[in-house]
Amino acid sequence: MSSSPIQPTDAWEALFRAQVSIMRDLRREFVDVGMSMNEYDVLFNIYREPRRAVRLRDLNSAVLITQSSVSRLVDRLVQRGFVEKREDELDARGTIVSLTPEGEDAFRRAGRVHARNIHERVGRVLSQDELATLTDLCNRLRKGSHR
Repeated sequence: MSSSPIQPTDAWEALFRAQVSIMRDLRREFVDVGMSMNEYDVLFNIYREPRRAVRLRDLNSAVLITQSSVSRLVDRLVQRGFVEKREDELDARGTIVSLTPEGEDAFRRAGRVHARNIHERVGRVLSQDELATLTDLCNRLRKGSHR
């Protein structure tokens, strides 16, 4: 007896529920390092830029939250001393957001905890082949969603 084919909705439901479950655990652990997951995401996107600086407009496109939330979040990170804002020399209407040394230290500390937690929840559960397959599938889904 053959089983019925797996439907795209079944695969989506499994992927979505796994992601939500893991994200809940990761969010709780970010509290221990004194920042939110969204703050980490902003710092991550700035850190990966060659000069540790990015235009606010580009940051809005890179992070996983709304534009108004990014602006408020950046303002909070400025108050905490993690980032600085300055006028874009090439476009006076634009704003550049850059990491401070304190922000880079905070990002690195949180990153070590984050990497360890991801290893516990993903790397310990999946084999190297499964990790490669998962990475490939997720990249294909992302590329396919930009039509």
